Amino acid sequence: MSLATFRAQLRTSFRALQHRNYRLYWTGQLVSLIGTWMQSVAQGWLMHRLTSSAFMLGLLGFCQFLPVLLFSLWAGVIVDSIDKRKLLLITQSALLVQAALLATAVSTGIVQPWMVLALAFVFGTINAIDLPARQSFVVDLAGKEDLQNAIALNSGAFNTARIIGPAIAGILLATIGEAGCFWLNAVSYIAVIWSIGRMDLPARVGKRFELERALENMKEGVRYAWSTRPLRNLLLLLGITAGLGFQYMILLPVYVRDIQKADAKVYGLLVSAFGLGSLVSAAWMTRKQDRWHLRRNIFIGLLVAAIGMGGFAWSRTLSLSLAMGFLAGFGLILYIATTNTLIQTTTEDRYRGRVMSLYTLMFVGTAPIGALICGSIAQRFGAPVATTVSAAVLLGGAIWMAFRLRVLAARESATPTLPVTPEKVG
Repeated sequence: MSLATFRAQLRTSFRALQHRNYRLYWTGQLVSLIGTWMQSVAQGWLMHRLTSSAFMLGLLGFCQFLPVLLFSLWAGVIVDSIDKRKLLLITQSALLVQAALLATAVSTGIVQPWMVLALAFVFGTINAIDLPARQSFVVDLAGKEDLQNAIALNSGAFNTARIIGPAIAGILLATIGEAGCFWLNAVSYIAVIWSIGRMDLPARVGKRFELERALENMKEGVRYAWSTRPLRNLLLLLGITAGLGFQYMILLPVYVRDIQKADAKVYGLLVSAFGLGSLVSAAWMTRKQDRWHLRRNIFIGLLVAAIGMGGFAWSRTLSLSLAMGFLAGFGLILYIATTNTLIQTTTEDRYRGRVMSLYTLMFVGTAPIGALICGSIAQRFGAPVATTVSAAVLLGGAIWMAFRLRVLAARESATPTLPVTPEKVG
C-alpha cells in the first residue's frame, strides 16, 4: 500500500474530524469520558467496599438510571426547544459540581452509602437531559453526510476512554483510593466545557418553552416514532435488550472481590477488556456501510455479545474472563452504534431531539429495572446466574433479529424492479 493510499484511507475513516466544530467536540468528550469512566469504576468499588452487597450495587444502578426513565421524554422537548450548545454548557457544568461533591464526601471521610445513592440520582437527572442533547448535537457539527462516521468516532472516543479510564482508576484505587478518581473526573469536565465554548456555530433562536405545549410536543414525538416502523422496531428491541442484557457492569466488583479474589487493579483491567473490544468494534463502524449491512450488524452484535457474556459469567480464570469481556464489548458496541446510526438516519430533523430522548429512554432508562433484577438475582443465586440471564436476553434479541432479516430479505426480493423508461428518467 502506498503512502498516498494510506493517507486517503485515514481521511475516509476519520472524515468527520475534518469539521472543526466536531473535532473540538470529539477531543473534549474524549478527555471528559476518561474521567467519567474513572468515576464509574470507583463508584461501584466504593459501594461494594462500604456494603459488600450485590443488591446495593443493583440499587446504585437503579438510582443512577431511574431519572432517565422519569425525565428523558421531557428532556427531548427541551432539547428541541433551546440552543443545544448553551444546554450542554449547563449540563456539563452541573456534572462537574456533582463529581466535586462526591469527591469531597470521600476526601473528608463522611461518605455513607445513602450519599453515594443520592449523588448517583443527581448524576442520572443531569444525564437525562445531557444524553439526548449530545446525541442530537452531532448532526449539527458533522452534517448528515458524515453522520455515520461521526457516530462511529463518538463510539471510538467512548471506548478509548473505557480502556484508559478504568486502567487509571484501578491503579488509583489501589494506591490513593476512590477520592482521586472523583476529583480527576471533576477536572475533566473543564475540557468539554472549553471545547464547546470554542465552537463557531450560528446563534440559534430557540422556541419559547410553554408548559401547556410541552406535553403535546412530547406526544407528537412518541406518535412519530411509533408510526415509523423501522424506528419502532429498533427502539423496542433496544429497550428489551438494554434493560436486562447490559447490566454486567454493576456486578463486576462481585466478580473481582468475591469470585476472582482479586484487587482493584484487576477490576480496572476487566472493565478495560470490555472497552478494548468496544473500541475495535467502533473502529469497524467507521467504514461506510449500506442499510442492509447495518441491519446485519445488529444480529451479529447481539449474538457475539451473548456468547461473550455467557462465557464471562462462568469463567474462573483471568485470561478467559478478559477474552470473553473483549468479545462481549465488541458485540455490544457493534449493536449500539448500528442502532444509533439507523435511528438518526431515519429520523426527520424536527423530531431529532425527541426521538433521541426515546433512544436514551430505551438505552439507559430501562436500566434501573434491569439493575434491580440483576442485583436481586445475584444476591440470591450468585452473579454468574444473573449474568447468564443477561446473556439469554441478548441471545433472544439475536434470534428475533435473524427472523426479521429473513422477512426483510423476502420482502425486498418480492418487490418487482420497475423498468426504466424515458418518461421516468425525465
